[in-house]
Amino acid sequence: MKRDIPDLAGGVILAAIGLLVTVYSLTHYEIGSLRRMGPGFFPALLGGVLAVLGGMIALPALGRRGTSFHIAWKECLAVLAAILVFAAGFDRLGLVIATLASVLIATLATPDRRIGWRIALAIAVTILSVAVFSVGLKMTVPLWPGR
Repeated sequence: MKRDIPDLAGGVILAAIGLLVTVYSLTHYEIGSLRRMGPGFFPALLGGVLAVLGGMIALPALGRRGTSFHIAWKECLAVLAAILVFAAGFDRLGLVIATLASVLIATLATPDRRIGWRIALAIAVTILSVAVFSVGLKMTVPLWPGR
């Protein structure tokens, strides 16, 4: 029987990441108690939840019949390129231009999307990013090039 490989692999990866986060938090940070939580309490809790959710995805996939496995290379490359452009351009271009560029690049792989929709989405995500990080959290991030 052919297994459901995408769900099995995804669940195992999530469970492994969750277990690694939990073990690292338990061994490197003080956990504290429920009344006085230490810096490792919340990461350990989230890691445990992620491990359980990963198991809940992976275990049913063992008994489920799978379909053919397909990797959407165009979409993967578009998202990876968007992340790289944002990371490389953030310091030089600022939050506004880096966000606009990364959203426009990430939406290259979407089917049947016109340029107007892509530009509107990029502007909306940029406005939200500036509102959250610069205005709401008052982070000193460069908004424009050279600032």
